[in-house]
Amino acid sequence: MSKILIIEDEAAIRRVLLRILSEENSNYKVSETEDGIQGINLVENENFDLILCDIKMPKMDGIEVLTQIKKLKPEIPIVMISGHGDLDTAVHSMRLGAFDYISKPPDLNRLLNTVRIALDSKQLFVENKRLKKKVQKKYEMIGKSPSISHIKK
Repeated sequence: MSKILIIEDEAAIRRVLLRILSEENSNYKVSETEDGIQGINLVENENFDLILCDIKMPKMDGIEVLTQIKKLKPEIPIVMISGHGDLDTAVHSMRLGAFDYISKPPDLNRLLNTVRIALDSKQLFVENKRLKKKVQKKYEMIGKSPSISHIKK
C-alpha cells in the first residue's frame, strides 16, 4: 500500500486530487492537510511514499515545505503543484529536490503518470539502500591493526 500526502490550501483541489488518486488505485492510502506546517508535522510522525504539495499557501509556502521535508526525509519524492506557475519557480523547486512540477489545473494523465513514476522511484531508492547495506555487511573488512584502520578511513 502506497501512502500519499496532499498538502494543499484549497479544499476543492484537495478533494479532486483525493478522488482522482483513490479511484486510480485502491492501494493508495491518501491523507490530506491544508497547510505546510500540518504537513511537516504529519511527515515527522508518519511514513509517506509520495507528497503532492502546493507552492502558494498561507503560513508556510511550498518551497519552505519542500526544503524542510528534504531535510527530514530526503527519500520521499515531492511533486510541486502550482496555479501560479512559471518556469523560474519550476526550475527553483527542482533544484531544491522536487521530483516534478505540475501546473494547475493538473492534466489527469500527467498527474497519474508522475505519481506512478515517483512511487516507483521511491521503491527503487529504498531497495537500493537496503541492498547497499546488505553488501556492505557481507564484505566488511575485519581487523583492528593500525594498517587496517588506515585503510578503512
